[in-house]
This record gives sequence, C-alpha cells and structure tokens, in this order.
Amino acid sequence: MIWQRKHILGMRDLEAEEINLILETAESFKEISTRTIKKVPTMRGKTVVNLFFEPSTRTRTSFEIAAKRLSADTINFTVSASSVSKGETLIDTARNIEAMNPDIIVTRHSAGGAPYLLSKYVNSSIINAGDGAHEHPSQALLDMLTVKEQKGKLKGLKLAIIGDISHSRVARSNIFGFTKMGVEVRVAGPATLIPVDIEKMGVGVFYRIEQAIEEADIIMMLRIQMERQKGQLFPTLREYSRFYSLDLKRLKLAKEDVTIMHPGPINRGIEISPEVADGPYSVILNQVTNGVAVRMALLYLLAGGGDLD
Repeated sequence: MIWQRKHILGMRDLEAEEINLILETAESFKEISTRTIKKVPTMRGKTVVNLFFEPSTRTRTSFEIAAKRLSADTINFTVSASSVSKGETLIDTARNIEAMNPDIIVTRHSAGGAPYLLSKYVNSSIINAGDGAHEHPSQALLDMLTVKEQKGKLKGLKLAIIGDISHSRVARSNIFGFTKMGVEVRVAGPATLIPVDIEKMGVGVFYRIEQAIEEADIIMMLRIQMERQKGQLFPTLREYSRFYSLDLKRLKLAKEDVTIMHPGPINRGIEISPEVADGPYSVILNQVTNGVAVRMALLYLLAGGGDLD
C-alpha cells in the first residue's frame, strides 16, 4: 500500500494494513543501525522538531537518533528554557515553531489530545510521542515489532498487560494495536487501576495476575504511574508488589517460551523482580533497540519516503 496519512496521532486511528506497512518498513531499517556508518541520506534537508513538554529519556533520544540516522536536521525543544515558562500557550508555541518551517513535529504533552489540537493549527506532520494517559503509538508499534520478531507472527497470540491500566497510555495504544492484529489481550490489576467498561475495547479483565498470565505468550508489565494518580488507589507499594509483581514463581504459569516486556522505566522489585527483568525471557532491551527502527519508519513514511540505499 501507499502511505497517505499525514499524522501519527494514535493507534486507534491506524488500520491493520497501515500497521503492517510501518512494521515492514521498520524491519528494513534495522540493518542501518548495525553499519559502521549508521546513516542514510533519506531525509537530508528535512527538519524534525522534538517538542517535549514532559520528561523523557528513551522516547526523545530514540526519535533524535532516528532522525539523525535518516540525515534529518533535529531540534530539541526544552520547555524549561523556552517561552512556555513565561506563559506562552501550546498553540502559540507550535505556531512560532511552524513559522520556522519544520517538516515534522514530534510532541509529548501531559494533556490528552494535545497532538490532535496541534494538528489542526500547523501544517507540519505531527507524531504523538505520548499525550497524558491517552496514547503512545510509537511505543505500541515497537512492542508489536518486538513480538513479531520473537514469535514470527502476531495473530493468535495471547498478551497479558499487568499493572496501572487506568493511567497508562502505553496500555491503551497496545490494546488498540494488538487487538487489530488479531491478538487476544488480557488486562489485570487492582480494581482501582482498571478503567470502567474497558471490556468494550475487546479485552479480558482480571483482578489477579495469576489468572491473566496463565498460558500467556507475552506478558507486559507496567509501571505504577504515581505522578498521574489522584488519591491513594492502593494501600502501599509493598502490598501492590506482593499481589501483582511478576516473579519467577508466577512466571511458571505462562507458556514455556513466554516473552516478557516492559515499556520502562522499570521499578525493580515493585512490578517486576530483577531475576525476571534480566532473565532469558526478557526482551526489554530489544524493545529499546526496535524503538529506533520504528521511529525511523514513522519519520520516513511521513516525509514521503525516499531512497533506502
């Protein structure tokens, strides 16, 4: 298929054919990162702005590396050193950046829907790098690429997502993406961390980790999003860990060749034990590696494609 979409705002918007094209394009880009000179001229002359209103290590660095490996010019926008700290609005900030004629704006914001708002006010392509507790599409795409590499397919697999589902944009994007690709998705966590009516998204809901991970092909552990929670939603982190942490004992309930994932950052000993995080079934660092390839693919497709040589 020919890529026609101008923005990447969420997995909910993407069709299965578009997801397949992104994953296939990302697979073709992985080889570039193994070269002695890790660069191709595909986006020479293009400008990518990283407009991040929230802290980020993996995502922002990954997008920056991806753009540079495609030979694009990159600008990292730091909120603390900008006019936002003086009261400038999101739209005014975006319009001022737009006046400098960038080609793609990669944005992260604490407010859900911020990338959609930007897309209505600028001519540049917008990539959502995380908006509040809403979506994080590039994370879901790199997760799907990682699973596809490990299992050779997506359709027919069983994925268990464990933890703070309510506040996780990663969980939402993965639910949208994996279910579209024929994966059975289960979620589990304390009742206070499971959204009301999440069953309508086509997932199975459990309140015990043991039930959710039984015979699972993939287990995705999530960090407790303390910074997004309002009020005490569970007694203590120690008690949460007792009932929902993935350890070696619980791991035996899943399939023998289970794949363990985590979007990071990891809180060792809370949602996942060090033995599992660093164990033979963990692909957490593979996810980071695949993040560069997926983000190269997104930039490449939005820029109109080009010569891969």
